Amino acid sequence: MFSRFLVSFVSRAITAGVLAGCSDLTAQKISGIKKLQLRRLLLIMLYGFAYSGPFGHFLHKLMDIIFRGKKGNTTVAKKVLLEQLTSSPWNNMFFMMYYGLVVDGRPWSLVKNKVRKDYPSIQLTAWKFWPIVGWVNYQYMPLQFRVLFHSFVASCWAIFLNLKARSVAVKKA
Repeated sequence: MFSRFLVSFVSRAITAGVLAGCSDLTAQKISGIKKLQLRRLLLIMLYGFAYSGPFGHFLHKLMDIIFRGKKGNTTVAKKVLLEQLTSSPWNNMFFMMYYGLVVDGRPWSLVKNKVRKDYPSIQLTAWKFWPIVGWVNYQYMPLQFRVLFHSFVASCWAIFLNLKARSVAVKKA
């Protein structure tokens, strides 16, 4: 039982890390970076592997526990609402802080100002995008595929966050 859990957990972490790397490669290409920034790529992959994959794994397990056996549109709506009011704000803020402090190596004061300035618009955009993804995920995806689906869509979202985070760093450089 534990070994099955561990394999599932590690595979989701690795998948999230690889998808995060793909999103960063795409973001680097879109933003016009000529030479691959390998350090940045590896740090984004680390974020996916060490944080977003495991977080998604436990989030979906927790949702399954909270709403055990309950189905239907009302339950799906409650899951989406709970996710959007708890993990969505946290994940977006945490990514912004991680990107600024770890990936870009900026001082806390600059990161704090960036978060204060950009976080509200990022979170409002997230609330326009992620509820639809959450609905599809909770309504149509079996539990064992929810993290994979979420990680795939999150890799697309990360391109947006990556470009948003990068835009200020490039302007100041």
